[in-house]
Amino acid sequence: MNHSSPLNGQRTWIVGASEGIGLAMVSQLLNQNSYVVASARKAETHPELLKLKSDYPEYLELLDIDVTLTETIPEKSEQACSFFKGLDNWIYNVGTYHPMHLADWDLKHFDFMTQTNYSGAVHLMHALLPKFKDQPNAKWLWNVSLASDFGLPYGGGYSAPKAALMNLAESLQPELAEAGIQLKAVNHGFVKTRLTAKNDFAMLGLMEPEAAAEKIIHALSKDTFETRFPFNLAFILGTMKRLPKSWALALTKRMLNNG
Repeated sequence: MNHSSPLNGQRTWIVGASEGIGLAMVSQLLNQNSYVVASARKAETHPELLKLKSDYPEYLELLDIDVTLTETIPEKSEQACSFFKGLDNWIYNVGTYHPMHLADWDLKHFDFMTQTNYSGAVHLMHALLPKFKDQPNAKWLWNVSLASDFGLPYGGGYSAPKAALMNLAESLQPELAEAGIQLKAVNHGFVKTRLTAKNDFAMLGLMEPEAAAEKIIHALSKDTFETRFPFNLAFILGTMKRLPKSWALALTKRMLNNG
């Protein structure tokens, strides 16, 4: 274990911890001598999380949660806080992605993306605020996406709630800071996961989950509000966000697949 880490001994709840970036974050935090509550819909029976639990029995607890079942969130939040007698950090890493053409737009997919990519964070925030308020060094980190910068063809069902989450983070940050909670937003690009496997195009700056997880954990210890990576994609989408809309939309029109 890395006992010199600034996260040494801290208690972190990761919601969205069973795959890709989330699973990598659990492993890396445990290696930094952190106490971790790992949550996902089937966290308590997930083979890789169970293996980590056997390796770090005193440092890892598993808790099933489905953020679309909003009525269960207050109780789940109580449970998460009870394992290690409180929490220092909360990471919202839940996300889902389903590209859709206008001709086959699916409201069920859209509603599910909205619930997981946005509403789940809102309900958890509401449940956790009283538990974190006025607590020294309390930190929240929301894993958003560079897709929040600008809506791209076929990805609106994913990027729209991500943009809402980023906007909410910007809105809440001053009040949360006043209440003693440091809110951080991470906007990253393509990471090699089961979600990006749905894409049928070349993904600029595609990263491995472990590399992305390392940058996100590092962001938890930084003083900055927003962390963006990789640089090339962050620069392109950040530029598009600032272009006159007619110019940016002319660019995205070229992305349409008319075949």
